Amino acid sequence: MDRFMKFSDLPLSDSTLLSVSDLGFTELTPIQEQILPYTLAGQDAIGQAQTGTGKTATFLITIIEALLRRPFAIDEKRYIGEPRALILAPTRELANQIYEDAIALTKHTDLHSVCVMGGIDYELQIAELDKAFTDILIATPGRLIDLVHKGHVFLDRVEAFVLDEADRMLDMGFIPDIKRIMRYMPANTDRQSLLFSATFNQDVMNLAYQWLLTPVFVEIEPEHKTSDLVEQHFYLLAEADKYRALTEILDAPESEKVIVFANRKDQVKRLYNRLGSNYNVVMLSGDVDQNKRERYLEKFKTGNAKVLVATDVAGRGIHVDEVSHVVNYTLPDQADDYVHRIGRTGRAGKTGVSISLVSEDDAFNLPALEAHLDCKLKLEQWFPND
Repeated sequence: MDRFMKFSDLPLSDSTLLSVSDLGFTELTPIQEQILPYTLAGQDAIGQAQTGTGKTATFLITIIEALLRRPFAIDEKRYIGEPRALILAPTRELANQIYEDAIALTKHTDLHSVCVMGGIDYELQIAELDKAFTDILIATPGRLIDLVHKGHVFLDRVEAFVLDEADRMLDMGFIPDIKRIMRYMPANTDRQSLLFSATFNQDVMNLAYQWLLTPVFVEIEPEHKTSDLVEQHFYLLAEADKYRALTEILDAPESEKVIVFANRKDQVKRLYNRLGSNYNVVMLSGDVDQNKRERYLEKFKTGNAKVLVATDVAGRGIHVDEVSHVVNYTLPDQADDYVHRIGRTGRAGKTGVSISLVSEDDAFNLPALEAHLDCKLKLEQWFPND
């Protein structure tokens, strides 16, 4: 996929570019750079990003462009209170902020945005909904359910759905409400869905994979590329000795929960089959269907499986506490994948260990990794236990 650096590089409509320019935006933030090429093409996405990273503009621009690309035909029926896009936010403050941004970004279009939330005059909000067709509805869950039950809002034509700050939604007990709202919407095959969260745990990931359709996962790195809580080791050894080294790592008393990364699906499958006779092991790769994926992750999370073997694509969404070790059975081809891999350990204030097995086949990836981490890596010789 092409690399976009500026808003002007993206395939945006003139009206959106004009609004973006009015707001003084020129350069894309990291999350915008990584997610917008996918979401503008209609893909579902999960984004891990803190507030202040430009995520609101990311999902608003995605929605605005989708709606502008598919205007209503002259003979197509529209109904009052039937939004084309729905954005759910956990708090009134956030809903209001998103609404203000939506007004600014739709300034040069005919799109109509409405914000509904608890604690605000009910009749005023109904009047706003009844005034014109609603294109973008921004809502807090409780008030939205109320309006749906009373027949003021209909969600059967939602083309784009955004769940913002999913972790806070979970903490605030909104998930049953959101599940209820989902039942009124078209299936995830008939809408584009985006989910954003500052932190990810297994509960958030499970919701994401229930509600989104084969989403792209983008994780914005904190300022420091690798955590000080992760002790990193690079061992030089022959390719033929790697499996033995891996079993020694797994047999060490300090190895409690271990994620083993390999670059390709066939490597993951082979490791899974080999390790299966001696260890409780599960695997995640593009070949594992969603139901199995959730079952396997649950098994690993609860400690019923000690080892998880995964590819990078599957590894992006793994958020399991108390992973003691990450083993890079092969060094990743992309340097930033190394950062994502080792970030699976050393979480929530706990320390972790990352071990990379570097053979003649992996040596090509070392210079790019050193450049990315901006340091010279200390390579140790691996000596087998006798």
